Amino acid sequence: MSVTTGLQKLIAEQVARAGGWLPFDRYMALALYAPGLGYYANTSRKFGTMPASGSDFVTAPEMSPLFGQCLAVQVEEALQRTATTELWEFGAGSGALARELLQALGPRVQRYTIVELSASLRERQREALAAFGDRVQWVSELPQSMDGVVIGNEVLDAMPVKLLARKNLLWHERGVTLQDGRLAWSDVLTHLRPPVEPAGTHDYLTELHHHAQAFVRTLGERLAQGAAFFFDYGFPEAEYYHPQRHMGTLMCHRGHLADPDPLDAPGEKDITSHVDFTGVAVAAQEVGLPTLGYATQGRFLINCGIVERMAALPIAQQAAAQRLVAEHEMGELFKVIAFQRGPFWNAIGFRFGDRTHTL
Repeated sequence: MSVTTGLQKLIAEQVARAGGWLPFDRYMALALYAPGLGYYANTSRKFGTMPASGSDFVTAPEMSPLFGQCLAVQVEEALQRTATTELWEFGAGSGALARELLQALGPRVQRYTIVELSASLRERQREALAAFGDRVQWVSELPQSMDGVVIGNEVLDAMPVKLLARKNLLWHERGVTLQDGRLAWSDVLTHLRPPVEPAGTHDYLTELHHHAQAFVRTLGERLAQGAAFFFDYGFPEAEYYHPQRHMGTLMCHRGHLADPDPLDAPGEKDITSHVDFTGVAVAAQEVGLPTLGYATQGRFLINCGIVERMAALPIAQQAAAQRLVAEHEMGELFKVIAFQRGPFWNAIGFRFGDRTHTL
């Protein structure tokens, strides 16, 4: 039985159990995380620079080691400012970022804890990080209290979202049903609303990020001392719910190609949504975790010295690193948001070009 066949059977059972209609966030959770079947729970390769490797997409740490090396500059400052010695990484992917951070920071990091739900990715990370021995450990959930610097690269975008559709001025929640044995969309009237009502009267599709916000609240409740840095693509609230963004941001990735249909071949492709950074910042603030800074990835990496490091590289490696900061590549769409527990400081990554005021 293929991954998709097994997952479709499981989803169909869940749809029936829910009375014939399953909210999209529950569908997305199954498609990505159902044990052994979901995209992040099965054995497909996922991360890689080229489709020939069997991968579906590339993230910044695989694109160039300079991403991790420059982030290490900020992390070292954060460890000093918060008087902590441990790093926590959520969803460490191939292990490439952990490797660069551990190499750059050396004994400054006494323990590196990876929070990873995927058994197959955990094994891939163990191979990549074997040289660091017992300094690296894995857990499947957060402890009740923790200290240290938290890192999350493209983690928030993979958290399940609710879908809202405005049709004829009425808001509906979009979910999944079965039609002739096949997965299909189905909308029901709802009291849910986006945090900003998009101007105009046209039909409108968007997302709500309850899971990402709940995650940040939990982190804030459990982080006793330290800081957190999250990298992802997305917008502040005013841009996210702009009238022109009427098709939403939900997207799938497979074989380094993008498509907009999450109901097709579940388990065989990633499903993501852009991040509402205002919602994330408000959720953190609600549990006493104020914003340390918010900037584009390009500006953050430039502040941390990527230009000087690029100059020492061969041309081919410079070209790869350039994608991290170029506005038409990852530099502008990708953002960095950071929070701190403890006294505020003027963090190096946000020293120029901070956009916290836009949240």
